[in-house]
Amino acid sequence: MAPPRLRRGEDHQACATYLPEFSTNGKNVVTVEQVLTHTGGFPFAPLGPPRWDTRESRLEAFAAWRLTMDPGTTFLYHPTSGHWVLAEIIAAVTGMAHDDAIAHLVTEPLGLPRLLGIAADDQADVIDAVGVGQPPTPDEMEETYGIRLDIAELIPPDVALGALLTLNQPEARAVGVPGGGGVMRASDLALLYQAFLHNREALWSPEVLAAGTAEVRMNLPDMMGVPASRTLGLVVAGDDGFADRRGFGRTASPHSFGHMGAGGQLAFADPDSGLSIAYVTAGLDQHMIRMSKRDVAIASLAADLLS
Repeated sequence: MAPPRLRRGEDHQACATYLPEFSTNGKNVVTVEQVLTHTGGFPFAPLGPPRWDTRESRLEAFAAWRLTMDPGTTFLYHPTSGHWVLAEIIAAVTGMAHDDAIAHLVTEPLGLPRLLGIAADDQADVIDAVGVGQPPTPDEMEETYGIRLDIAELIPPDVALGALLTLNQPEARAVGVPGGGGVMRASDLALLYQAFLHNREALWSPEVLAAGTAEVRMNLPDMMGVPASRTLGLVVAGDDGFADRRGFGRTASPHSFGHMGAGGQLAFADPDSGLSIAYVTAGLDQHMIRMSKRDVAIASLAADLLS
């Protein structure tokens, strides 16, 4: 099967074009681009076990969802909801389950191990995630960010520690929960970003790579007031002084692209230097201030290696 190619304007299509079940309750106006940039307006639409176990039950959940924000107006990460919609669009376009499609079209051609949908019999070497530390206090948040916040109110329920730890369950790993259930070594993740840099296997068209790694499509502020600097799926470091807040440290070039993850994970590539870096850990740090400082240090030191 040839790799799917992005046609001009296709990212502006409504999600309901591919998933008629998603068209209910005013969601017919939500576009693929809005879901890819986390401005779809349904950030906390519920979908968990056992309803996420089958495509039929997932589509039933989509039909019941309602918008809680006007699409395109607010950036708020859609931890589970948005990624499941994207997964089912992949299934609709390719005719394969989302996890099989990613394996067939991306990781297998790159010689990388399967990323999603790890069968129970193949999970022996997968390390369980654990929570580390305690969340920062409102006093610490105010001292660091100038805003008094209760971290329990800031973290979406889908990425709270309890929800993340459910992904240790063998059945959750086998389902291949998109957006949080990926299983990968740091070295393999860094190699994936090398593929984004060089595209030697010609898996992606130039339009797809530019849309995913270079073209900032959305710059609405996040909950901390930092402009999002988002492409269709990833984040660009930018030259506005906020690169360190976006997971790129202080030494990577403004053209760097990547994404942070819950608990302190990070991965990015720098087209100017050719560097790709991935840092993954089974210890999900709950102290976001300490976690952020550590990520800035790791990213900065890594980018310094080639400066």
